[in-house]
Amino acid sequence: MEIRSINPWKWQDARSYSQAVEVKHVEGTLYCSGQAAIDADGTSSNADMNSQLIQAIQNLEQLIGEAGYECKNIVRLNIYTTSTEELWPNFPIFQDWIAKHGIKQAVTLLEVKSLFETLKVELEATVVK
Repeated sequence: MEIRSINPWKWQDARSYSQAVEVKHVEGTLYCSGQAAIDADGTSSNADMNSQLIQAIQNLEQLIGEAGYECKNIVRLNIYTTSTEELWPNFPIFQDWIAKHGIKQAVTLLEVKSLFETLKVELEATVVK
C-alpha cells in the first residue's frame, strides 16, 4: 500500500492535517461510524468537552484495532462538534494523538446543532491497509 499526502501549502501542517490523501494498492478499507464518548454499556457521556474528546479518541482506537487496522493509516477523519468554541481549547489533545500515530489524514470539521443525546464531539474515520 502507498499513501501520499498532497499539500500545495504549508499552513495546514500546524493544524495537523493534509489537504488531500492518495492511496494506492489497498488491501482493505475500513469505514468507521462516528465514535463518541459512549461507554461500553451504551451510556452517553455528559462530561465536559475534554473528557468526551479523550473518550471518543479511545473508542475510535479500540474500533480500529479490533478490526485489525492501525490508527497510522487513517486517511480521512471527519470531526463533528456541537461547539467549536469548546473544542478549540482541547484541540491539542487531538493534535497530540495525530502526532503520536503519525497520521496524515484529510479532515473536515463541522459544528452541528446537536449530536446524539448529551454528546459534544464525534469522530468518523476511513482507514486503509
